[in-house]
Amino acid sequence: MIRIALLSGLGHTIVVVLGLLIYVLGTRINHQRRHPSAALGWVLGMVTLPYLTLPLFLLFGVRKFARPERRHHWQAPPTAGEGPAWAAQLLAGMEVAPAVRNQHVEWHADGRQALASLLDTIASAQRQLDVCTYVFAHDETGRQVARALLAAAQRGVAVRLLVDAVGSLRTPRGMFRELARQGVQVRRFMPVLGNPLRGHTNLRNHRKLVVADGQRLWSGGRNLACEYFLDRPGRPAWVDLSFEIHGPVAQHAHIQFGTDWRIAQGRTLRRMRRAPHLPALPGPVHGPLAQWIASGPDHADDTVHALLMAGAFHAQRRILAVTPYFVPDDGLLDAWCLACRRGVQVSLLVPARSNHRLADIARERALRELVAAGARVWLSPAMMHGKAVLIDDDLALAGSVNLDARSLFLNYEAMTAFYGADELRWLSEWCASLIRQARPHMGNAPSLPRDLLEGVVRALGFQL
Repeated sequence: MIRIALLSGLGHTIVVVLGLLIYVLGTRINHQRRHPSAALGWVLGMVTLPYLTLPLFLLFGVRKFARPERRHHWQAPPTAGEGPAWAAQLLAGMEVAPAVRNQHVEWHADGRQALASLLDTIASAQRQLDVCTYVFAHDETGRQVARALLAAAQRGVAVRLLVDAVGSLRTPRGMFRELARQGVQVRRFMPVLGNPLRGHTNLRNHRKLVVADGQRLWSGGRNLACEYFLDRPGRPAWVDLSFEIHGPVAQHAHIQFGTDWRIAQGRTLRRMRRAPHLPALPGPVHGPLAQWIASGPDHADDTVHALLMAGAFHAQRRILAVTPYFVPDDGLLDAWCLACRRGVQVSLLVPARSNHRLADIARERALRELVAAGARVWLSPAMMHGKAVLIDDDLALAGSVNLDARSLFLNYEAMTAFYGADELRWLSEWCASLIRQARPHMGNAPSLPRDLLEGVVRALGFQL
């Protein structure tokens, strides 16, 4: 019995050591920079529950594919009147394509307007149409979009549809098979079963974009489902934000889609060492200035998180953010609290209750810290799914990124930066209209059980 116990203990020790070795090698070799709490969680898991933690790490542990190898294809010297110098310099250092002028930008605060713009973008395609979405629902909106894609394919347009396998898990496979049968190329991004990129199931494609002929871009925070566009009996449409751009930014989104398309097939990932090269494209002399900013495992840097951090320290007057889920890492939360204490007006709008109850629980500590630092936190009575951040009066971000750890560090995401006065004015007024309907968050202290619950949910949520 003693010998069996010794052998059992030795075997357990070997598993623990093996798990720690795999964690260290996987993290170092693949350049997986992690938040300290995430690293501590993985290490403690390997020591205490190695038989459970090791398989989870092999499935979910990879966070980055692109390596931090710097090959500067461009330098973007800031030009007067073309956005803040600090942002241009930072994004150039992270090899983000410089801002370009475009012919036209149109915003959609209304769901019906957004849907009409989406369908018009699809109908305008003459040669190629790229569609990427997290959710493609089997409902009235999803079927309407599917019919538009089929019509495009039938008139000779090369149509590619990329859907996230987990985000569209409830959509019947038959719907996608029918699209494929009638000429639409369909790929599912990292399915749970049959994933060509084994071990990366936790990395989701949350980007939302429709590109027609590389010249017209429809993007923002809306998925292709009814709740993002249309009121239904007893279920009003969510408050959301999308936009349409005619110009070179659409070509950048098209190039990004091409990389995502190849990753979904599982062919290029092993050879990937850096983000896709987005060339500096010519645009009109005058027009809205915008910049495509992708973030995710295919980029060596956490580009959007880095921009938000830098913005927190460069902001002079205001930081205004709208997000459905607010579970930031400690660094971003501290940066915003410090901005408050040096006189910057930080304002945050979140839904009073979102569609994810755990996210609502996990956010409370961060909201209380912001209120204590002097920020204004507002609770929207409606489900609000839009994502936007404004820094002073010269930079605005809109797109797919939520202000939580999953969006900032794990998901494939995309934001567009806007630098024009007209675009910032429109977004400021949109945010102000939402805040007028909201109520302030008072940041009251929780009970001890509630405080413990929030800590546990936040800690677990970061790992997932």
